[in-house]
Amino acid sequence: MKRHLSAVLLAAACAFALPAQARDERGMYSIVEALNTPEARERLDQGVKLYFGAQRAPRQSRDFGEWKTNKKTNAVGKSDKEACQWAFLSAVLEMQERARKEGGNAVVGILSNYKNTETSSESEFMCGAGNIMAGVALKGKVVKLK
Repeated sequence: MKRHLSAVLLAAACAFALPAQARDERGMYSIVEALNTPEARERLDQGVKLYFGAQRAPRQSRDFGEWKTNKKTNAVGKSDKEACQWAFLSAVLEMQERARKEGGNAVVGILSNYKNTETSSESEFMCGAGNIMAGVALKGKVVKLK
């Protein structure tokens, strides 16, 4: 009887554990849409320009080096798109803050660097979304435009 009860309890524990597996899906989302959310329009610094992928930027007078950011956000109760846009905004704001701190006025060549996998695009960013968290990692070069 004791063995039977143990087997039933083990089977029940396994059945409940299966749905708890973590989700980690990578998706591509629109940069333009993310930059045009009300939160982004309100918080972005128009004095620090952003150039994604191979977008052409004006000539540079100074290069302050390459910088990385990795931002996560709570995804509970949010769609993947909403959570990813929020994480993207946090990452872009940190890039702008770095540019200001270094004396730059632009970040060029911005690309996604999620889990150290580089993805260059002028129109989309990569985001990893799970059951409770979403994350965006970016890297780009801080410069002073002429």
